[in-house]
Amino acid sequence: MTHDHHDGDFHEYDGPSKSQRKRDMHALQDLGEQLVALSVERLRKVPMPEELFDAVRDAQRFTAHGARRRQMQYIGKLMRNIDPEPIQAQLDAFNGVSRAETARQHRLEKLRTDLLEDEKVIGTVAETWPQADLQHLRTLRRNALKEREQNKPPRAFRELFRVLRELDEGARAAQAEQQEISGDEE
Repeated sequence: MTHDHHDGDFHEYDGPSKSQRKRDMHALQDLGEQLVALSVERLRKVPMPEELFDAVRDAQRFTAHGARRRQMQYIGKLMRNIDPEPIQAQLDAFNGVSRAETARQHRLEKLRTDLLEDEKVIGTVAETWPQADLQHLRTLRRNALKEREQNKPPRAFRELFRVLRELDEGARAAQAEQQEISGDEE
């Protein structure tokens, strides 16, 4: 008796490999662990089914290792039936790693670098944030350059970033407030 197997016929299956399913399961368990580590206030802000919320709250109360482990497995099982993306997005937001936030940080870091390389960039800062204390920024720039020259800790360099970030946050808050006001008038 001969077995006539064609390459495609023998290993025909649909879906991810066993290894991929295992990686996905571990990722969901990790997500579950992150949920269990949250405070109740933060946990309430995470979009999830009530059954999952209750399971996470139970896991937070368990102290016995075996009971907690079983509860974590249950959480993993529940998570297999939901879309983890909104949960991950909320956890990322808590951890400050949203794409928009990362892009904003990079933009401010570039502005700081540009300002250190060319004092004329202070004009861009003045245009963007008219309320900026330009004298303070010039002083920080001068001190940051001096620190770099003398291999000293980058205190002014960091302070310069902090000031730019505060200016940006202030402008964003004012913009959001303005949108709220104009939204109320409609």
